[in-house]
Amino acid sequence: MNVGIIGLGYVGLPLAVAFAEAGHDVVGLDVDPRRVERLQRSESDVEDVPSERIRAVVERFSATTEHAKLADCDAILICVPTPLANQREPDLSYIVDAAHALSGVLKKGQVVILESTTYPGTTRERLLPILEESGLAAGRDFHLAFSPERIDPGRTDHTIRTTPKVVGGLTEACRDRAVEVYSEICDEVVPVSTPEAAELTKLLENIFRSVNIALVNELAMLCDRMGIDVWEVIDAAATKPFGFMPFYPGPGLGGHCIPIDPLYLSWKLKTLNYRARFIELAGEVNSAMPEYVCVKVADALNDRERSVKGSNILVLGVAYKKDIDDVRESPALDIIKILQHRGANVSYHDPFVAELRTEDHGDGHGGGAKLKSVDLLPAVREAHAVVIVTDHSSFQYPKIVEAAQLIVDTRHATKGIVSDKIIKI
Repeated sequence: MNVGIIGLGYVGLPLAVAFAEAGHDVVGLDVDPRRVERLQRSESDVEDVPSERIRAVVERFSATTEHAKLADCDAILICVPTPLANQREPDLSYIVDAAHALSGVLKKGQVVILESTTYPGTTRERLLPILEESGLAAGRDFHLAFSPERIDPGRTDHTIRTTPKVVGGLTEACRDRAVEVYSEICDEVVPVSTPEAAELTKLLENIFRSVNIALVNELAMLCDRMGIDVWEVIDAAATKPFGFMPFYPGPGLGGHCIPIDPLYLSWKLKTLNYRARFIELAGEVNSAMPEYVCVKVADALNDRERSVKGSNILVLGVAYKKDIDDVRESPALDIIKILQHRGANVSYHDPFVAELRTEDHGDGHGGGAKLKSVDLLPAVREAHAVVIVTDHSSFQYPKIVEAAQLIVDTRHATKGIVSDKIIKI
């Protein structure tokens, strides 16, 4: 089978390599010529795909910027970004651009599968009409389906092979053809009745996490007022063998999925004159956490007769979760910005992120000041407060606590360490 992948980022590249490793010829397309040039040299910029894996399939994988090379593919997977526009509305421009380019080379018998996370109706209402500008009819001349990506950056216990793949087709034949494609690289494929059902499945998965994280974030604020250790409460509740699933508070949500996906559904429902109040409330609670963390820092400094203004504050970890280099939508960016606006001298240390801009929310091209990761222990000693935002496994927390004047721990990273220097959310 010849497989085409449009978009070679953290979703597309792992898929491309997986198909190549399964013995299929893969054409990977990306609009960024620099990324394509790196991949042509077998150099990966996706942490979950070491360059060695690309070199091992170099005879079956090629990278290009030319859509014409997709014409001979049996299956074409669209794995492009779906960010939010300035008004917090879904930006489908990447999908639309890919569809227009694809419609010019589409051939009979091909199957097109959208993987990009989006709102229910996108495949049928936006992708389908553009592809049919080719003169071919979906369900008759070519197949069309949606299958949500389930990539979790940095995770090794669940892979593309072992993670069940949900597939919804425009017709039964479309669904069956997409199932055949994914069966080559996935042990289990889960068919659903429509593309809309598959699109909403992805949103539900992340809304579930968003709502439950908001619940424990609010519980953390309530426990703080009552003088109760929220971490102890969660751990105790987690001993119940049924009816409870532990979620943990933190400095806010990060990454492309959990902070963004609920807004896709909320936007869609507004077009139907329905307000998703529960989902929106969860978003409000989670979005308020960086401010809450900064208040905790200010209060802790005040107890030590210092103000935020003029204080040296070290942010420990800026990736949106532990042991990866991804800073998209990371709460650390908001925490740094808030503290800077209040006059603090803010630095950061992250072994995975050498530098970042505080205003770009992870795309590397925004405004704001550029910061570089500083040496850890010297910065800890110089800081009036250290804020643990990302609990990387490599951090030696006992040494950090010993060297610090004050620790504000947003991740329960210092569990088991007894010190009056530690303040937890």
